[in-house]
Amino acid sequence: MAINKQEHAQWSSSFGFVLAAVGSAVGLGNIWKFPYMVGESGGSAFVIAYLFCIALVGFPILVAEWLIGRRGQKNPVNTFADVAASEGKSRSWTIVGATGILGGFLILSFYSVIGGWALNYITKVASGSFTGQDSDSVAATFDAMLASAGTLTIWHTVFMILTAVIVGIGVTSGIEKAAKILMPLLGVILFVIVGYNIMNGGFGEAVAYLFTPDMSKLTADVMLAALGHAFFTLSIGMGIMVAYGSYLGREVNLLKTARTVVILDTVIALAAGLAIFPIIFSNGLDPASGPGLIFVSLPIAFGSMSAGIIIGALFFLLITFAAVTSSISLLEPTVELLEERTSMSRTVSTIVASTVIWLLGIAALLSFNLWSEFTIMGNGIFDALDKITSKLLLPLTGLAAIVFVGWKMDQRSIQQELGLSNATWQLWQIVAKFIAPIAVIVVFVTSLMG
Repeated sequence: MAINKQEHAQWSSSFGFVLAAVGSAVGLGNIWKFPYMVGESGGSAFVIAYLFCIALVGFPILVAEWLIGRRGQKNPVNTFADVAASEGKSRSWTIVGATGILGGFLILSFYSVIGGWALNYITKVASGSFTGQDSDSVAATFDAMLASAGTLTIWHTVFMILTAVIVGIGVTSGIEKAAKILMPLLGVILFVIVGYNIMNGGFGEAVAYLFTPDMSKLTADVMLAALGHAFFTLSIGMGIMVAYGSYLGREVNLLKTARTVVILDTVIALAAGLAIFPIIFSNGLDPASGPGLIFVSLPIAFGSMSAGIIIGALFFLLITFAAVTSSISLLEPTVELLEERTSMSRTVSTIVASTVIWLLGIAALLSFNLWSEFTIMGNGIFDALDKITSKLLLPLTGLAAIVFVGWKMDQRSIQQELGLSNATWQLWQIVAKFIAPIAVIVVFVTSLMG
């Protein structure tokens, strides 16, 4: 039973909310995953597919989750229960809020491990560890880090503490304030690295690689990869945007705000490509080197560049900032749930949630070393957590949210809340009721078969 201890928090401004939402969306998916997926999936063909999919799938689901959250003004579990009751629907929709929170909870456990890698690499690059090193030496350094349970634990712990401190301070004083500081800094670092690339070669090749249409590479696999990434990059299906929406006032225009968030998220992802690919091309490295693009390929380049120590340290600082702005959003739904449904204060709720997530993260990082032989359905703990969330919890939760808004809620009230004309409303109906749900189902079924 919910315990009403205090008035529900609110964002202090629309600007603060936009930065927090963009900060949640702009994470390792933009700076780490997006560039290597571009490299693996045909360059500009993937970019074109991604832009198309984020407009037709990511955007409407983002709006749907904010709308539900604002209607409920509580944690995702209570929000779905209350909104369903107000619409005369079954309270079983509460499960959607629970699966969203569970997804974010599980993701943060291994996301924090990767955030710890980025923190570790700031010190490695800044100390000149990669200067003059060849590919074998850099790869060996990465492998040695993964093999050391102690090293991974230290950096995972530091990253979780940083995340917990920000969330524990509160919505406006912690999350919103952190976003107002970290997001502009992230933009400045991206600008500096892109500016360096413009002056030092490889930039024209990177622009052509990202933006010159090559429709011959636009295969079904590329479309599915783009659709999946468009769905996950906006932090939908994790309870995050429902929780963030619960702190929204009625004066905020959801469609305009979502458009701003989607544009900024996409611009930063493309800027990350312009920060990474010129370095890759100018050093003769492979853009399709997969997840190792950031932690193996780029350190090779940084080690051979005249300003490699500075650019490299800035780059991994960028990765860390992006990871932190997302990690605080991953923790928030669980903290909000504990704070509202128990007698615990926000500080205690944060400590409890963070400790349990930290412990699960320890199990995840041990799958790279001491527990490497332990598997769950053929996967180590780290990979199992990734697959359970990305292939099951997130798509199902996102699908349920858009179905709930498109098919179960009073449509006239939604049209009024979104401020849509009759013509635009018909377009919204087509996208929300058919295109977005079908696309998510396609990704879900395909991922399970893969």
